[in-house]
Amino acid sequence: MSDLTDLVRRGRTTRTAQLIATLTPEQRRTELPALRALRAEYERSWNTTAGAWTALLVAGAGCHTAPSAAADWLGGRAFEDCSGWRDPALLAVLERQPAEWRTAVVARLAERRAPGWRWSERFLLLESLIHGLGCPVPTADAFVVQWVGERARPDQRGGALPTGPDLHARLAADPFTPALAPRLFEVAEVGTNLDGPWAAKDDSQRWPAVLARLADDGVLDRTDLLERCLARLLRGGRPAELRTFLTVLKAFAPTEDEYAAHVPTLLGLLDGPSTLAGHAQHVLAGLDTAGRLPDEVLDQASTVLLFRPEKKLVRAQLGWLDRAARAARDRSGPVVLAAAAALGHQDRSLQDQALKVIARHLPAAGTAVLAALRQAAASLDPAHHARGAQLFGTEIATEAHREVLPPVPAPRPVPPPVATPAELAEELGAVLAGDQDPVTFERTLDGLVRHAWHDRAALAEALAPVLGRNSWHPLHPVAEAATATSVPRALAVIRGRDDRLRGHDEGSGLTDHLASRIEETVHRLATRPVPYLLATPTNATGALDAATLVERLAGYEQRGTAAGPVDLAQALLRVTPTGAPDVLAAAARLESPEGERLAHWLRTGGLPHRESRAEVTAAETLLPWAVPTRRLARQDGSPLAAGLPRDTARLLGPTEQRRRRSYWSPWTDAHRAAVLPHHREVTAARLLHVVAGAADQDERGAAAVLPYLAEADGPAGLAVHLAVGHGLGAGHREDRTAAVDALLILAARDDLDGALLGRESAELIRLGSVKPTRLAESLRAAADTGAYGTVWTVLAALLPGLLAQDPARPGDLLALGADCARRSGARGPIAEVTTVAGRGGASRAAREAVALRDVLAG
Repeated sequence: MSDLTDLVRRGRTTRTAQLIATLTPEQRRTELPALRALRAEYERSWNTTAGAWTALLVAGAGCHTAPSAAADWLGGRAFEDCSGWRDPALLAVLERQPAEWRTAVVARLAERRAPGWRWSERFLLLESLIHGLGCPVPTADAFVVQWVGERARPDQRGGALPTGPDLHARLAADPFTPALAPRLFEVAEVGTNLDGPWAAKDDSQRWPAVLARLADDGVLDRTDLLERCLARLLRGGRPAELRTFLTVLKAFAPTEDEYAAHVPTLLGLLDGPSTLAGHAQHVLAGLDTAGRLPDEVLDQASTVLLFRPEKKLVRAQLGWLDRAARAARDRSGPVVLAAAAALGHQDRSLQDQALKVIARHLPAAGTAVLAALRQAAASLDPAHHARGAQLFGTEIATEAHREVLPPVPAPRPVPPPVATPAELAEELGAVLAGDQDPVTFERTLDGLVRHAWHDRAALAEALAPVLGRNSWHPLHPVAEAATATSVPRALAVIRGRDDRLRGHDEGSGLTDHLASRIEETVHRLATRPVPYLLATPTNATGALDAATLVERLAGYEQRGTAAGPVDLAQALLRVTPTGAPDVLAAAARLESPEGERLAHWLRTGGLPHRESRAEVTAAETLLPWAVPTRRLARQDGSPLAAGLPRDTARLLGPTEQRRRRSYWSPWTDAHRAAVLPHHREVTAARLLHVVAGAADQDERGAAAVLPYLAEADGPAGLAVHLAVGHGLGAGHREDRTAAVDALLILAARDDLDGALLGRESAELIRLGSVKPTRLAESLRAAADTGAYGTVWTVLAALLPGLLAQDPARPGDLLALGADCARRSGARGPIAEVTTVAGRGGASRAAREAVALRDVLAG
């Protein structure tokens, strides 16, 4: 042990720095291997003192003679939470280096994000080095983010800047401000940091107002910042970030001349989030009133805004058009043509407002615009047909409806087995890196088994570069077992990775079954290898061709190989039922117990399908913050969602015996759906509590399984429709989109029971699990694809129950119903709709009920 490493172990930071000062560059470099070994030792230990870590940080900083290597050492993850960043010994070691060396280290460290909780102390170290060097301020993204976080603190630990809540005084005195403040508009996600935990309660001391004051004081260039702010808003981003930059823009309070110089940017903002679009619309309307806009800008703005779903924006734009035509009669023609774009808006009240604007200015516009107006009037709601015919002098004809549904998903065959160890290494690398495609996973799992059987040494050589990464992934121990050259080593893999193989998905059992397959595969690789797996699917849904499975089992019999129980169970659950005489005959010729089991399975039709019924779980049985929900039971009253059907559980075998679990799972929804590809009703029942969380708990991603269920086989009964109903009311847009996709796929496959979905959705709304506004948005998205008739079948069953609960609530759903009924040609009264319409009133629900009643009456 050298004197340096001895001092480091004892945590003597000052003595460490003093000793390094006496060493030549060559001597310092010779200490590096020992320091790296010491760092690895510290990382493995839980009892290394803070002083020892600080001394190691100081020693490495002083012994690396290349600035890039020193920056890598200082920026390494091992020192993220080190408490020694402000130790005088570290600054002393760095300041002994040449200025060029320190400048290079500062530049490299400034580019590194500091995820550890000591990032502020590392920033202060860099700040000290920059002030000592007098070098240019780094403008890297990471350094800007850290500067924002540090300057927002009322306690400025550097000592040179004003402390307290006065952010303006602090930034005005900061020499970094002129270089870094303009970068705020370019660094990704820095906007959320401007409103961080240190933000003052007084708006005048928050970043937006302070930046505006600094521009007024001449510390910052006002024109440059305005351009940067508008460009940042135009680039888009997360809503919270854009709100912050919009606040900055408003704090600058641009003048009419300044806004007039950025009209193209303002037009671009009309496509952005509603808050940005509303602000840009207000500014442009003001410029137009002041005569600062060319005439074509009004048309460009109307083209964008009148097609937006936000009613507030559409109303404001129609108001702008009305004012423009009132102020200048020669603009009447362009105004009425622009307003015609709103005649096809999904909201009937906005169609009415557009007709009023057109009627007011049509005489001044003249007959030249009538042809275009008549064409636009074809999109009017039937309630406005008479008014449109009177205005435009012609009857309004509507086209016959043609239901548009997506094509039925075609079978997607699984590619052939992985051919070479090199190709398998690429597939394994993709899975370990995060590829969640179940087909890739299944082919990789099968490939590891196949190539371990054929040439384990070649496989080990090909996988060596891959096995150094992502040891947490469940496929990693399989790969290790596949490349192990001895049974003891492979068994050690099993023992060492056992807990990581176990999954957790809140009790559905499907993840446990997947983990059981992994465990069995590892064990077989170590003890009784097989030439390939039986359960590898032949279709991307997880389905397995019966003839292929018979052929695989025949191959096992020829080699005298016994099938793994879990692998065989999964193969039986995946095999596609068949009545083909040649396949049944080939299965009957199998002689092993597994072959006889397969033959019987195919002959008897496999796992039987079960119907279920819904029950309401009493609120008192739930957690205090939970809402009542729907659970499933078989028709005979036995629970279905509480556990797999008994015959399925028996097939899954070891899955039901598992007790130890971890709380992390790599399995995606596609993996779960592929366990029972011909029994999507059971899968939906098992995952119903997960999908319900997308609606009543706003859990993100919980409904992603729905398109996979829609593409799977087997009856689509109550469980599937309940799952789709929850998904349509999910809290996050991506989950609602997944539910809409599932609804359309089910309809295209003629598996959708619209009446069932409608009735159950009404019940979910009654229980509070689903919000009607979210459901209306999802059904509108489905209808806008052209599936108006499909959506009407859902609404026709949904509205009676919903109106019976609260006649004043479902205005959006009634409006959608009127649109779908009109477009699909639906006829026939609905008693509850007629009752609400007959009561009259000024509420939206009453108006929409009248419109729907009239449409249904023809």
